[in-house]
Amino acid sequence: MQFRCFSLCVVIAVGGHHVFAADSQQIRDALEIVNAIGREGANSIEAAKAARSLAEATPESLPTILAGFESSNPLAENLLRSAVETIADQAQESSTALPTKDLIAFVNEPQRHGARARRLAFELLARADPDAAKKLLPNLLTDPSAELRRDAVGHWIGEAEELAKSGKPDEAKAAYEKALSGAVDDDQVTTIVKALKERGVDVDLQRHFGFVTSWHAVGPFDNREQKGFDVAHPPEGQIDLDAAYEGPLGEIRWRPISTESSYGVVDVGKTFDNWKGSATYLVATFDSPKGQPVELRLGTQNAWKLWLNGEYLFGREEYHRGMTMDQYRIPARLKAGENSILIKLLQNEQTEDWAQDYKFQLRVADPSGQAVLPAR
Repeated sequence: MQFRCFSLCVVIAVGGHHVFAADSQQIRDALEIVNAIGREGANSIEAAKAARSLAEATPESLPTILAGFESSNPLAENLLRSAVETIADQAQESSTALPTKDLIAFVNEPQRHGARARRLAFELLARADPDAAKKLLPNLLTDPSAELRRDAVGHWIGEAEELAKSGKPDEAKAAYEKALSGAVDDDQVTTIVKALKERGVDVDLQRHFGFVTSWHAVGPFDNREQKGFDVAHPPEGQIDLDAAYEGPLGEIRWRPISTESSYGVVDVGKTFDNWKGSATYLVATFDSPKGQPVELRLGTQNAWKLWLNGEYLFGREEYHRGMTMDQYRIPARLKAGENSILIKLLQNEQTEDWAQDYKFQLRVADPSGQAVLPAR
């Protein structure tokens, strides 16, 4: 008997026999019930019962159940994942083959299936036929699944290292460049960049990650006593780079600001005097070759608000919590042509050494983290 536990603390317990055939109406009905579970646990009893029935399906049913992930919230996905793993465990215990050809087809259809379901399908494939999974992996460098892409990059890094050990420098260099074409995680990019630099290749990290490096900034506006977050200053209503505004220290105007930092870090504190207790607006133009969904990925230790083409997207009134790359991932949609990205960055009046940074970085990426580059 198999036992699996997940976030609802519901246990799937099944015997050693299969009830449902592949792609049967019973499976589709059970998937519908599982996916009806509410995010707060509504209908959990019915969903858990349906998941137990799915766990008794034949291995040939796995692609159908995996496809059901498309309509799943996190609770439903946990139930379906447990059912899938139970089916695979039982197949292994009874020496029953998993449907490897169907799993390969499932992994190879990113337009039809979600990233998490495809990742689980790949894990099942690796379990059933490691050689088939290994053969598939090198072609997943630009996969929308972050995990599959990372594994593919890791494959090419390993390939490059083996080629280097074998005394094939040109092939090793080509393999590292291949790995870089899909790398979006900073640790892997760092490894690749170091190896390429040793081989005479300099990588433009600003371009690789898609950082926005040229801005216009205006400030300081007043944020003393942290009262400025909800105050709408003129740039929130209209961007006019020729305009002058009244700040707490007198007249302020827009000025260009850019960065040479490899990771696109813009140091606002080096641009303005008397910037403690202030709010600064920064605007950049992004020329998109087409209308497309993107993520605006922001890193900052300061409070902030973000607009795209005049539409407010998100903000966070929190100071000095640390800064990391891709700290905030804000879904957005670019229009074809010029797009205006506006940031309001706020600094408080804390005097501790660790509270002095007034910086940010922003990049434009697709949902997998691959850079989206401007048309010009």
